[in-house]
Amino acid sequence: MDTEALFRVAAAEAARYRNSVPDRPHRPVRGYAESLAAFSEPLPVEACEPEAVIADLVSRAEAGLHLMVGPRFFGWVIGGSHPAGVAADMLTSAWGQNAGNHVAAPSASAVETVAARWLLELLDLPRESSVGFVTGATIANFTCLAAARGAVLRRVGWDPDANGLFGAPPVSVLIGDDAHTTVFSALQYLGLGHDRVVRLPTDREGRIRPDAFAALMAAIEGPCIVILQAGQINSGAFDDFSTLVPIARERGAWIHVDGAFGLWAQVTPALRHLSRGVDLADSWATDGHKWLQTPYDCGYAIVRDEAAHRRAMTIAASYLPTASMGERDPSHYVPELSRRARGFATWAMIKHLGREGIARMVERNCRAAAALAEALGQHPDIAVINSVDLNQMIIRFGASLEPERGDRLTRAVIAAIQEEGEIFTGGAEWRGLQVMRLSISNYQTDEVEAERAATAIKQALDRVKALGGE
Repeated sequence: MDTEALFRVAAAEAARYRNSVPDRPHRPVRGYAESLAAFSEPLPVEACEPEAVIADLVSRAEAGLHLMVGPRFFGWVIGGSHPAGVAADMLTSAWGQNAGNHVAAPSASAVETVAARWLLELLDLPRESSVGFVTGATIANFTCLAAARGAVLRRVGWDPDANGLFGAPPVSVLIGDDAHTTVFSALQYLGLGHDRVVRLPTDREGRIRPDAFAALMAAIEGPCIVILQAGQINSGAFDDFSTLVPIARERGAWIHVDGAFGLWAQVTPALRHLSRGVDLADSWATDGHKWLQTPYDCGYAIVRDEAAHRRAMTIAASYLPTASMGERDPSHYVPELSRRARGFATWAMIKHLGREGIARMVERNCRAAAALAEALGQHPDIAVINSVDLNQMIIRFGASLEPERGDRLTRAVIAAIQEEGEIFTGGAEWRGLQVMRLSISNYQTDEVEAERAATAIKQALDRVKALGGE
């Protein structure tokens, strides 16, 4: 096998795809059923040349790819997988490092140590914090909350890591009514239950109401975990950390922040007022594959108390090396032993963009969001429901219509936009109403792209109305 020729073919296909982004629709050409049919065949019996396999993979897969790397892909807060990070990730795969410990993978362990320091400085979080490089914010929340569960129970004399939860003192979990669904999943995985929580009332933007929080905290006794939010998934709103954290701290609660994308407001003075006080918490979850633009499979679990973090996650066995003073085993901070070396892509993106480049990118996206919201808000049949302070917006069509008709019009416009493919955006339910949500988090998206997006949305609305949609 000619390895160099094989890798050259794969790299050429990757570059060809990226270079074709301006000419592609922001949607798959082929859906799931057709893609399944394209891939379906009997189990191969004989070997196939690697170059032929790659060519076959491209021919079968490409029509079913969503243009998530495109500048007008506004669904689900997805970053653009910057080429610098992708290139580092290609090397990560080629190097084939199992980033479990420092003996097996010295460079992978070392780059995580340095990238972790850089992340804490970028996000201006307590420098003594530990960082686990995980798959994404879902497992980052899980990891941080595992550390929280252990810490609050050990304070009352119970070790859940050794003894489980059978017979343990109950742990109260307070969480905002508009928290992200993956946080509830993390609580489920940890045996704390996704329904066995105290759900806190929120305001119209999805922020926890401080008055209700104070009243409910006053009634809490025993071990307690409080979950706050930096960047609500629909509105982009931030909880009032400066007010809520001291109240929780007075009751001895562990404070965790889900900041999958919103925590990146910390990188720029222009936006830091939104996250004021977030550094007072005990743990934070965020993603690299959102605003840092790393490839997928890159998130960060950040915990102020490194000992609590390590106790919750460390995997030990006689055949595994033991870290000495000053050495860092990546597996001590994540729920996996075998995993890819995620630190290389993180290091590469921070090295490429630098602090100032990351700040400019975040600010550019937020300016684009504000420009798009302003352009849409001037249309009589379009209502921007949230205060667009960050990169998220919620749109309602037919604001003057009765709710059911407005729901139908909103769904129809979303469908028309997705069919056209000039941009991609999705829908959601917000306060009982159907809405369109836009998430601007791609390094290529600027005010010019926002103007194109506004035109596409208005034209979709006109098409739907011309066809009698409402």
